[in-house]
Amino acid sequence: LLNINVGGKLFQIAYKVLAQYPITRLGKLALHTDPAKKLQLCDDYLVQKNEYFFDRDPSIFHYIFHFYRSGVLWVMDEMCPSNFVEEIEYWGIHLKYSQRCCRILFEEKQDELSEYLKIEKELEAELEPLESGAQFDGKFLGRFRKMVWNLIENPYSSVPAKIIAVMSSFFVLISIVGMTLSTVEEMKNKTGKMWMEQMEMICAIFFTSEYLMRLISSSSFKNFLRAAFNAIDLVAILPFYIQILFENMEDGDMQYHEELHKVENVSKLGKVLKLIKLMRIFRILKLARHSTGLRAFSFTMRQCYQQVCCLLLFIAMGVFTFSALIHSVEHDVPGTDFTSIPCAWWWAAVSLSTVGYGDTVPDTILGRMVAFVCISFGIILNGMPISILYNKFSDYYAKLKAHEMSQ
Repeated sequence: LLNINVGGKLFQIAYKVLAQYPITRLGKLALHTDPAKKLQLCDDYLVQKNEYFFDRDPSIFHYIFHFYRSGVLWVMDEMCPSNFVEEIEYWGIHLKYSQRCCRILFEEKQDELSEYLKIEKELEAELEPLESGAQFDGKFLGRFRKMVWNLIENPYSSVPAKIIAVMSSFFVLISIVGMTLSTVEEMKNKTGKMWMEQMEMICAIFFTSEYLMRLISSSSFKNFLRAAFNAIDLVAILPFYIQILFENMEDGDMQYHEELHKVENVSKLGKVLKLIKLMRIFRILKLARHSTGLRAFSFTMRQCYQQVCCLLLFIAMGVFTFSALIHSVEHDVPGTDFTSIPCAWWWAAVSLSTVGYGDTVPDTILGRMVAFVCISFGIILNGMPISILYNKFSDYYAKLKAHEMSQ
């Protein structure tokens, strides 16, 4: 018998049993005749007791010991997958010796643990700033840039930093309100336009100053341009300056085209200007910089993109299927709106979403039966992923809040 001491517990295994598994650590220990090679396989050797000592976990070695006796490696649910894999790799035993049912469950648990650790790492990275205060040490104007960085990127560093964070959210809301009011008919007079333009100019000056401060305090210009939040900040301020540029071009082009009696290009320029003004709506995305809820929602969409894509695929399949069915049973009805399958797409999409505008409805009994099946399918389809998305969103939101509080 080979005497093995694992973490203070003694085990005895027959040499002929260990010799059946020559590639394992204990199999090599039993087969080697050179004492020096044997000592390389264990942590220590007790001459008086003729024991080979291993400084490993004795609780897991019970399963290794059982494997040598029965030839089957048992895997228990309460074990940590990473620790168990590390132990069996040390003893030179492969997971293939376990039963198929145990191996499947163990691999699923491994995947769940790996996914959990990956999500935890990404959640921590979600809250970590792109820069750190230590990166400014020894650089040009390092102390000043670090002070600006804390003022802009770390709202918990000081009272002025908190004030700037609140002001940033406040100006975003003011800008959105101003853009909304500019479309109201009562605000399109000369006084209203003047107030809206002044408000827009003040917001643009604040956003530009904030962007320049972030640019100055960045330790890497390349990383600054790659950051998503910085791209959002740039999109928030560009429409103001592009609008000024286009308005000046429009004035110059108007004088030129009036002489040639061609004003169609000016009208096209006006449409482009309206589109540029509409880009100001993206300023609301700036709130995600200081909103844990918006970050959690964005993180949920990134993690659940496969489920969302599957949902969109099922919706598309349902739209094509039910639009074809409703057209086949309704196209002969006089005055029907289902004159073709593409014309029925809108009805199918509205019915699948269970919104039901009622602008397009079937007239025949068979068509109403198809509509009932379509609505029932939409209820089942919409109910499947919502619970998954909501549970993940609440979980990610709680974890982001916990990480934020710990930081």
